[in-house]
Amino acid sequence: MSLIEPSSTAPWTGPGRRRPAGHAFTSFDRRAADAAAPTVAVTNRPERWRLIVADPTIVLVHGAFADASSWSQLYAELAGDGLVIKAPPNPLRGVTGGDAEYMKCVVEQIEGPVLLVGHSYGGAVITAAGVADNVAGLVYVAGFGPDEGEDLGALQSKFPAPVAGPYIKASPLPDGGAEFTINPSGFHKAFCADLPAAQAAFMAISQRPLSGVAFGEKAPTPAWRTRPSWAVLPTADGAIHPDVHRFSYDRMGATVTVVEGASHVVMLSRPAVVADVVRQAVRDCAPGGAT
Repeated sequence: MSLIEPSSTAPWTGPGRRRPAGHAFTSFDRRAADAAAPTVAVTNRPERWRLIVADPTIVLVHGAFADASSWSQLYAELAGDGLVIKAPPNPLRGVTGGDAEYMKCVVEQIEGPVLLVGHSYGGAVITAAGVADNVAGLVYVAGFGPDEGEDLGALQSKFPAPVAGPYIKASPLPDGGAEFTINPSGFHKAFCADLPAAQAAFMAISQRPLSGVAFGEKAPTPAWRTRPSWAVLPTADGAIHPDVHRFSYDRMGATVTVVEGASHVVMLSRPAVVADVVRQAVRDCAPGGAT
């Protein structure tokens, strides 16, 4: 179902065209989708011819405790659409520690409009890097979307603690700082509960750590104030409490797709749903798309 709620988000005047004021909430029920899977698979295909060369380049920004391979299933879904897709490494050293500037540099070297897609901590990165002139829109996949002057630790503290909380562990760095990982004993439960155990086990031992700087740094002016945004909200997210997402996406006036029962890595467990959100964002950001 879809519900349109009023929004005070300012009109978008940059690359692409913004949709009407208001943000849509779409609820995605796993059981209903599983029952209708053959129909979904057929009816989605004819839409693909609309995704043309003039569409924005998609830049996928992974989050903490993961790497660019976390986008593999989403890439497989979108690979036949004729889109240009990039999945650069996210340094995970903090938004102000170089991550935002690095990603902004990547974006500015791309000719034409860009659609930024950020997962988890990657949402904080695209929120900062998305102010690049050629960014046409932002897609948050279980991603943070901080406001100016807000830090991720304080944002999370306003809501119930996530499942991952007790499993986050610190490791000292030579410079006196620390970086954080998820203890493998709780990785499956907290990070990717809807993936097979064997897959989760490898993800746990290959996870990339996040600098402790990321939890306390103050966010710069957010790109979502001046760019259209879409969001995928998994209701069983164990890494970032779903209420953080609800608050953040409502605040930014995003078009939200709620995925019932999905974990933090919804792009791996429900890639078709995330792909449809990206396709919609591409259509709306493309010249002549929805305003």
